[in-house]
Amino acid sequence: MIEVKNLNKSFDGNHVLKDISTTFNTGQTNLIIGQSGSGKTVLMKCIIALFRPDSGSILYDRRDVVKMKSAELKRLRQEMGMLFQGSALFDSMTVEENVMFPLEMFSDEPYEVRKARVEFCLQRVELTRAHDLYPSEISGGMQKRAAIARAIALNPRYLFCDEPNSGLDPRTSIVIDKLIQEITREYNITTVINTHDMNSVMEIGENIVFINKGEAAWKGNSESLLTSDNELLNDFVFASDLFKKIKGST
Repeated sequence: MIEVKNLNKSFDGNHVLKDISTTFNTGQTNLIIGQSGSGKTVLMKCIIALFRPDSGSILYDRRDVVKMKSAELKRLRQEMGMLFQGSALFDSMTVEENVMFPLEMFSDEPYEVRKARVEFCLQRVELTRAHDLYPSEISGGMQKRAAIARAIALNPRYLFCDEPNSGLDPRTSIVIDKLIQEITREYNITTVINTHDMNSVMEIGENIVFINKGEAAWKGNSESLLTSDNELLNDFVFASDLFKKIKGST
């Protein structure tokens, strides 16, 4: 579980995050949603300690990342998996080498153990025939699955995904959403996803926080979202005609 308590962050006098408090549950897909410029990316960067908040606390199973020194923070980061927007695979490395990379950086296990872990992760995301291929030789969906394999290579307790469906077609996006949800439940991970993809919100939105102008304006799940009377949330979610029809049918 990750708990955010009374978080504030400013840049050059601009109050970006305003007293945000929320909880991200273990074993669930936790989504941060909001318009561009709402503060959701800054919130994510504070949670993973890329930004230091002005005040407030961020508790990883009762461990406050804000109070951690560099050695403690380094150990915590070894418990994190990261799925970046655009996959961020190394072009000069094969799929297998990309998945092996975090293990070479942070694991002291013998090569045979690390190799077996890579094989397991690639099997889990159904990429067993892509070991020797380079990112340029596989599709966008396969690249994303390879990035997921890399993100779970260290068996993380916490998984962070930044716009995981960016650049993917709707059908492939659903496959990636379901894979992230399955892995989250299977390994009991605390997964936090930063997204503006409403299809993802409806498919895997088990715990959602809506950020508006730096404030946590609404919290709930995909079911309660459809019946919410929060005007700010409705203006954001049901901007398209398709989602207006979904709202009208509930």
